[in-house]
Amino acid sequence: MVSKPPAHGLLAGRTVLVTAAAGTGIGFATAQRCVEEGATVAISDRHERRLAEAAERLGALAVPCDVTDEAQVQHLFDTVTDRLGGLDVLVNNAGLGGTANIVDMTDEQWRSVLDVTLTGTFRCTRAALRHMMPRGRGAVVNNASVIGWRAQEGQAHYAAAKAGVMALTRVSAVEAAKAGVRVNAVAPSLAMHPHLAKVTTDELLDELARREAFGRPAEPWEVANVIVFLASDYSSYMTGEVVSVSSQHP
Repeated sequence: MVSKPPAHGLLAGRTVLVTAAAGTGIGFATAQRCVEEGATVAISDRHERRLAEAAERLGALAVPCDVTDEAQVQHLFDTVTDRLGGLDVLVNNAGLGGTANIVDMTDEQWRSVLDVTLTGTFRCTRAALRHMMPRGRGAVVNNASVIGWRAQEGQAHYAAAKAGVMALTRVSAVEAAKAGVRVNAVAPSLAMHPHLAKVTTDELLDELARREAFGRPAEPWEVANVIVFLASDYSSYMTGEVVSVSSQHP
């Protein structure tokens, strides 16, 4: 088992918003790592009870938000920028999965995954850039997936959404660069946490782990470390990049 490295104050003085951070996965781990690195953190999620519990553990501002609802997204960003005095970093972590072969997939299954995972990322990125670009600074980090690069049976909707997040990242980066705002993404493969273990078979988890160079899943904080790097000044010349947190990249 690898050990979490010590913090170095990489986000000291920054305000950070992490979406979908109420669970046990990458979102919460990222919010926790941002706090450890000195940031003032706000978190959002549509699960209000778990959001309140996570915020209490982190000492973070909690703002409930369903990213499929534009009015709620606007409320989220208005609240965060008002309460925290601005926003320096957005981490788009909200996403929705599911398994269905194309011939069996319903329009609703397709729509719901795309609306949360891709369109939700678009809504939050748009709101963040409208705030950051006039200020001439800021960073957006999107959570993509290696499934946006490779095929996996039953994942057409999720793969399309994550490939879309990658494309959105690149275009957003080009448009925001003139204002000094950076947009990048991480592409994890398998980050193990309790919720994933509940909704995924042991056979599939074992198969996915065997594909990795280290032969094991990532810890959520290992993905969070890369997100923090992309949010920090250590990546000041990086924009439009999709960084694989996995050996499974093209």
